[in-house]
Amino acid sequence: MAAEPGLRERKKQQTRQQIFEAAHRLFGERGFDSVTVADIARAADVSEVTVFNYYPNKEDLFFAGMQFFEEQLLEAVRSRPRGEPAIKALRRRLLDSVDGLREPGRIRAVLKAAEVMSSSPSLATREREIVDRYTRLLAQLLAGEAGVDAEDIEAMAAAAAMIGAHRAVVDHVRKRVLAGGRGTALVDDTRAQIRRAFGRLEKGLEEYAPGTSPRAGKTRA
Repeated sequence: MAAEPGLRERKKQQTRQQIFEAAHRLFGERGFDSVTVADIARAADVSEVTVFNYYPNKEDLFFAGMQFFEEQLLEAVRSRPRGEPAIKALRRRLLDSVDGLREPGRIRAVLKAAEVMSSSPSLATREREIVDRYTRLLAQLLAGEAGVDAEDIEAMAAAAAMIGAHRAVVDHVRKRVLAGGRGTALVDDTRAQIRRAFGRLEKGLEEYAPGTSPRAGKTRA
């Protein structure tokens, strides 16, 4: 009986991944706007209700990977060691993610996403909405640590700067991949761009949100 919750959770994760993979295969083959939720359900061998149980709408399904990574960035800030500025924790998580660009599967995903998004204005709009949402969530996290209102202008400005730098790097990577960038050269360039962007911001933000997490330990640049 003790293993049942674990089995149930694994089955849920498998179903979520099954739906995600089926949807992205269809998006790549036919474009985002021409694929319906019914199409996705058939390809994943589940009901339409099941698709909606895991993904509230088609746009969220397309951007599931993006939202997962944005959650990781928030968690990196939330769980950073005491005394570490928020911007350094966020930069560190971005640098840790760069090695994934060596993987052919990651490159294919970037290329497919760029192709699908180029033909769907609704996806461009949804991406902006997601960026705005996570900017506000980061601002709320920073404001909570500072003991100020969630709409505090300083917290909002700091969050906007950090997320803005992150998204600038994402846009840069997309352009480099579309232009043929691959392998070590792409990885090295992306790391350099992250350090450039965040190095500039750190001059103004390194003393902001110095970290109130009870977790302590050594940090990496």
